[in-house]
Amino acid sequence: MSMPSLTRCRGRCLLRLLVAVIALVAILSSLWRLHAASAGVEISTQRIDGVPLTLYRPAGVERAPAVVIAHGFAGSQRMMQPYALTLARNGYVAVTFDFAGHGRNPAPFVASLEDQQRRLATLSAGLAPAVALALEHADPSGRVALLGHSMAGDVLARHAAAHPETVVASVLLSPYLSPETEVASIRNLLLVYGALEPEMLHAQGLERLAAVLDTEVAPGEIHGAPETGDGRGLMLVEGAEHIGVLYAEGGQRLALDWLDRSFGHVSQGGVDRRGGALALLFLGLVTLAWPLAALLPRAAATPRGAGLGWRRSWPVAVAPAILTPLLLWPLPTGWLPILLGDYLSLHFGLYGLLTLAALWWVRRGDADSETRAVPVDWSRLALATFAVMLYFGVALTLPIDRFVTTLVPDAHRLPLVLAILCGTALYFGADEWLTRGQGAGRGAYAATKLLFLLSLALAVALNLAELFFLVIIIPAILVFFLVYGLLSGWVYRRVNHPLAGALANALAFASAVAVTFPVVG
Repeated sequence: MSMPSLTRCRGRCLLRLLVAVIALVAILSSLWRLHAASAGVEISTQRIDGVPLTLYRPAGVERAPAVVIAHGFAGSQRMMQPYALTLARNGYVAVTFDFAGHGRNPAPFVASLEDQQRRLATLSAGLAPAVALALEHADPSGRVALLGHSMAGDVLARHAAAHPETVVASVLLSPYLSPETEVASIRNLLLVYGALEPEMLHAQGLERLAAVLDTEVAPGEIHGAPETGDGRGLMLVEGAEHIGVLYAEGGQRLALDWLDRSFGHVSQGGVDRRGGALALLFLGLVTLAWPLAALLPRAAATPRGAGLGWRRSWPVAVAPAILTPLLLWPLPTGWLPILLGDYLSLHFGLYGLLTLAALWWVRRGDADSETRAVPVDWSRLALATFAVMLYFGVALTLPIDRFVTTLVPDAHRLPLVLAILCGTALYFGADEWLTRGQGAGRGAYAATKLLFLLSLALAVALNLAELFFLVIIIPAILVFFLVYGLLSGWVYRRVNHPLAGALANALAFASAVAVTFPVVG
């Protein structure tokens, strides 16, 4: 190796070492901040009637104003930690729990969201033990408040309307409220939406309050007073959307103030500020992957992949995006016991098969002798694939499971992971091969991900009643594509083969879908 080459090599090694050190400092400092958020709070877990519950309370306090906190569709009780910790640090007892089919609750959820009677009965069965536990630790007044997100809004509103003697207040975050749900008799009802959510949702909330108050209602207005039990209001949290409202400090302050006024309680005002720490943690974990990727074994001497330029690759990319939702439209779902996850798996799988078929068609006349002549060291490729899967599965999944939402599959969800993996492996394998290789069009990887999201949106439009809730996770899929696409790019440039990143992405996505989507009976 010449002196200039040796100098460049040392420079790159030093840069990677520096980046690794900075990333580790960011990771450790963010973990310290996240663990410090629970200081002074006693947290205990238990199961009642099969429902997993978590009790948050100020250290040394047995009874205090009590709040039951419920998560939304495809969420879990861990997603509600910011509100639970905020309340516990301000002198409240908070109870979180997993609805049936969500999180660590193995009981099945409803197979159809349109089956309102069974859906509400299933949700009420999960809510009941949480309310009972909260009443055990409530102050001598024997009253509780309810706080819930999205799907939970409907069942919480009905419970509050049916029990005005024990439910002193309700804070509903971006709630779904069915037209039949009566809200007039709910004491101290506060609706909180993210300002970035569609105005249609804000309008629906305003219409419900206006019908009760028989007057026009505007965001930010309070009608009545929480102190007298007849408070009504709708608030918008700036800079937040449907999921962001769970982490926004503004939403937590609104809820805390409303509950303080309803209970006659005085809080210190501190709220959970995990947003910055979470951002720093995952920025550190993603950044650390760059220097670690340089340690992976190289599986081929030159980059493998289709290597198609834009002129030849655009039909291969566009055809599956249009054909997949059209072909799946008339087909029944329900072949897997997981709500909407079965359709996602089919969409991924058929999309991948169509991509492979289109690739074969476009390249059927290519000699491809040069690519075939490049040997692949399959043992090195297997080692690289295992290492990448390990990093994705441990370094990225465990922090999400601990600080964001349940993401580690338990025994009853492992078969679902394997079933969904059949679809995701086809998609990510075909897509990585299409967008990688010498001569591949610049930006092709990003373009195919955008086409997939548009394809999913078309599927929702064709079957809105059954697939509506997929709209909620499209932003999450976008984030997944951005983060894991960046990581798989680093892996590919080191390993020189698309399979390592493709299989790691496929397993990560299959696990996320299998764990977060509700299991049904």
